Amino acid sequence: MSVEGLEYDTIVQNGPKKVAMATGVDREAVRAAYDDVRSDNSLTDWAVFKYEGARIVCSATGSSFDEFREQFTDDERAFGYIRLQMGDEMSKRRKFLFVTWVGHGVSVIKRAKMSTDKAMVKDIISNFAVELQLETLSEFEIELFRDALNRAGGANYGTGVREL
Repeated sequence: MSVEGLEYDTIVQNGPKKVAMATGVDREAVRAAYDDVRSDNSLTDWAVFKYEGARIVCSATGSSFDEFREQFTDDERAFGYIRLQMGDEMSKRRKFLFVTWVGHGVSVIKRAKMSTDKAMVKDIISNFAVELQLETLSEFEIELFRDALNRAGGANYGTGVREL
């Protein structure tokens, strides 16, 4: 029997071999969106990075928190980067959050790959005050994000009233 015949018999008896595809990142697009969110001259407050096959790409950018929340669904994995205005009456500053999203409908295998995929994304998105891992859409509340940033930021000396 020929080599081709043996290979064919093996495939028929044992099934085809599954080869895990390595995840890639569209580094230029992810970097451009990251820089846009970080820029003081940009109105872009967030960027979302999703999977297109085995590649992570920038899927959307915008300025409204509600639009940011709408980018995440129960059957997918994604990463988000968002800028929020923080501070009190005495000082305003911009803070950044990195979000890892794994919806409830994502398979165990894809969930397991998230840690290595996240490391690749964080090679590009490296400047943020807080990292959140979210799994339910109810966790996408702006006040929860602000609270996490306040806790990470340390002292908050505001009185709530600014005397002029």
